[in-house]
Amino acid sequence: MTIINVYLNFDGQTKEAMEFYHGIFGGELSLQTFGEAYENTSESVKNRIIHANLKNDTLTFMASDTHPEFSPPHKVGNNVSLSINGSDLELLTEYFQKLAEGGEVTMPLEKQFWGDTFGSLTDKFGIHWMVNVTDA
Repeated sequence: MTIINVYLNFDGQTKEAMEFYHGIFGGELSLQTFGEAYENTSESVKNRIIHANLKNDTLTFMASDTHPEFSPPHKVGNNVSLSINGSDLELLTEYFQKLAEGGEVTMPLEKQFWGDTFGSLTDKFGIHWMVNVTDA
């Protein structure tokens, strides 16, 4: 099954924001910092959130803090993405390629350190997309 989720970006406030949303929606909240994900993370970003996931029976949404070295500057308007998640590599690769036509690939669709295939892009209409293919 392939689903689309909302992905929010913050400038160092992901933990606070996701705990706020967790208090409203309940469910399970998981948080991972840049320091937990990468061994040689600088002090200035080690406690920023690389990935947060909030899930209950009816919703899933995700978030992260921007990284000053890798992310575009945070501003309202570029802080929301649509995230396509599924296990069908062929289908999701096709979605990625079609969404990228006339747009800009910000991270190629390729295997990542967490084991999934992931890529991101901005389509020709300025909408930010992330595609994550799990190993099924």
